Amino acid sequence: MEAVIEVERVERERTPYEQERGKPMPETIHSAVQMNLGIALATRYPDLFRLLPELTLATEPVVTVPDLAIYPAFELDYANRPPRRSDAPATCVEIQSISQGLEELLDKVRIYFQFGVKSCWIVQPSVRGVFVFTSSDDYDYYHGDDTLHDTLLGVEVPLTAVFK
Repeated sequence: MEAVIEVERVERERTPYEQERGKPMPETIHSAVQMNLGIALATRYPDLFRLLPELTLATEPVVTVPDLAIYPAFELDYANRPPRRSDAPATCVEIQSISQGLEELLDKVRIYFQFGVKSCWIVQPSVRGVFVFTSSDDYDYYHGDDTLHDTLLGVEVPLTAVFK
């Protein structure tokens, strides 16, 4: 019973943004890393991907909003604007906020793979590192001056461009 009361108390303290998205509100470093990553991918692979930040996905058992969803390139259909995408992106990227634990993000990775993504990245700004998952329990870890390799997505990104 005490745990239920604690969860309700924490839920009331969250901002509407955090309640709707189920994650903390981004701060400066989070926002900068998200933009840097998007720019790095867009400049290296300008015609291969549609990069969609903060996109609502119709995942189960809960709706999720990855920091960046990476789809193969497609033309936008301005006449069709569903509130949630029901097709899986090739890759979902989660950027760890200072108030998020790794286990919370690993739960999202499992949901994304069940949804049908090919790969999933967890970006850790505090240590300038990135986990690149190819399944729920198989990953490579890149940090420092490494170049991130996602063989399933077919990309390479120098981490110096992400964490500048």
